[in-house]
Amino acid sequence: MTMHRRPLGRGRTLAALGGAIVVIGSVLPWWQVGGDPGLPTASGNGLEGSGIVVFLVGVITLGLVALPYALGDRPTGLDRWLSFALLAVVGWLALAWRVLDLLMRGAFAFDEPAQVFTNGPGLWLVGLGMVILSRAVYTMSLEPRYR
Repeated sequence: MTMHRRPLGRGRTLAALGGAIVVIGSVLPWWQVGGDPGLPTASGNGLEGSGIVVFLVGVITLGLVALPYALGDRPTGLDRWLSFALLAVVGWLALAWRVLDLLMRGAFAFDEPAQVFTNGPGLWLVGLGMVILSRAVYTMSLEPRYR
């Protein structure tokens, strides 16, 4: 008995990596203010506001990568580069909306320039994951189509 499974390919491997990084970055802190002596620290992650949409983009991306293997040998119409492109666009829009919301609320008020990187590692990871997902879409658009 032999199994004829479709290879994962470079684009879908990148999409899985990008989706995993987005999910991990969504649970890490996106912003943090306060923490001075006598003041409590306020922080938040990607599971609030429109950040939840970015988290869902990561989860759905991982699901789309796994979908052809879950369905067996039947092809599915969702497993196209256009589905991943739609997810990337929605993810970028939700991320931009959340960053603008945080900017207007003053969540990025830092005493030192180095705090930009240390007070919000999750936001940086999510940005990296979205860049990887966007690159995966480009790579998938150039791959031959399987039927």
